[in-house]
Amino acid sequence: MTIELNQYNYLPPGLLDCSAKNLHQFIPGPSLIHLPGKKEQALFISILQHGNETVGLDAVQLLLKSYANEGLPRSVSLFIGNVAAARQGLRRLNHQPDYNRMWPSKNPQPALPEAKLMQQVCDIMRDKTTFASIDLHNNTGLNPHYGCINRLDNQFYQLASLFSPTVVYFIRPEGVQSMAFAELCPAVTLECGQVNDQSGVERAFKFLDACMQLAEIPKTALARSAMDLYHTVATVKVPKELSFSFSDSTQDIYFNPELEIYNFREIDRDVRFALTHPDKKVSLQVIDETGASVADKYFDFSNNEIKTRMSFMPSMITSNERVIRQDCLCYLMERFPW
Repeated sequence: MTIELNQYNYLPPGLLDCSAKNLHQFIPGPSLIHLPGKKEQALFISILQHGNETVGLDAVQLLLKSYANEGLPRSVSLFIGNVAAARQGLRRLNHQPDYNRMWPSKNPQPALPEAKLMQQVCDIMRDKTTFASIDLHNNTGLNPHYGCINRLDNQFYQLASLFSPTVVYFIRPEGVQSMAFAELCPAVTLECGQVNDQSGVERAFKFLDACMQLAEIPKTALARSAMDLYHTVATVKVPKELSFSFSDSTQDIYFNPELEIYNFREIDRDVRFALTHPDKKVSLQVIDETGASVADKYFDFSNNEIKTRMSFMPSMITSNERVIRQDCLCYLMERFPW
């Protein structure tokens, strides 16, 4: 099985006014659209890797409409990802892998059709030379707008802090778009708040517009006050064999319904994340950036509770049970002394 990458050297008619759910009426699937601009080196923009995260489409539509009468100041290569999932309003379909785990940088499943597709996109953009790479996402929990980077480098700092002073450095999960494109150019992932957060759309649009105007991305160091840098140290998942809920206390794990309030807050030890079923041996899966299991370092699973064992800062905690199953419960971070 293969997945065809549709390429265009023009903007398909109707694309600027359609919704994510109607994209399939204008493009048949994953597409790479090249639009010429006054500066030849292209800004690569990735949207809808997760079909229910529509901020990228909304922001790109605003961007392209704003230059409809004068031409683009910089060339753009726009990658539109999971059109099939967007049609259903879902992160991904049940038979699909996560598109944003299929990119070639340390990709654990290079034989999958989706991985071959992403390799093709990287090869095309390597030949074109790329100015910068922007991957646009929404998230499901209560989080601020923030940028993510995969390299500790001044140009990456400069690019991410142009979007938000809150920046997260991570090297797991593997196979993400920004990590692959970090081999080609400065690359960032932008987390633009929840779906239908219009302030996130506006912020993403203004950021993209600023990138279009840049002659170059500065290599100079940022002032200390310009960025708060955090380091993702672990990923927290619910084991597949355990049931969980935010509303039903009879499940194996009954999470605190207000858990999302802890996102981007430094929390102390002995904070209760969940109650657990008295007849089950319950734990969470916590994997650090080396791939080691570190659940007992961060959590205490005794007395039918899950409590923090040490101080840390979580991000992207979500109560969306489908997303938790398809991705994770949250990430754990620490302040990074850059």
